[in-house]
Amino acid sequence: MKKQINPSPLTKRLLIELGENIRLARLRRNLSIRSIAERVGVSVNTITSLEKGLAGVSIGVVANVLHALGLAEDIKSLAKDDVFGRKLQDMELLPRKKAPKKKATSETNE
Repeated sequence: MKKQINPSPLTKRLLIELGENIRLARLRRNLSIRSIAERVGVSVNTITSLEKGLAGVSIGVVANVLHALGLAEDIKSLAKDDVFGRKLQDMELLPRKKAPKKKATSETNE
């Protein structure tokens, strides 16, 4: 039995957008769902699920479909621009500000 995947609302929207982009790329190339499924070695239902943006489609299938469409290089751009991660890393690299040291008072009695 497959584990149920419950993506967040944002993830759902992004997967739907990815599926739509893949569908449009397929249609621009005048390829049928069946021909892509045969090239990738999966069922027509799997390609249909991918194009609908369903979360259960494996990343391997996505990569193979992109390859079949001539878009394999696009996978390299996923998570490439990690702005948040770089900010976190830069925070660790910055010198920490410390409170100024108190000056020692040297009082001499002459």
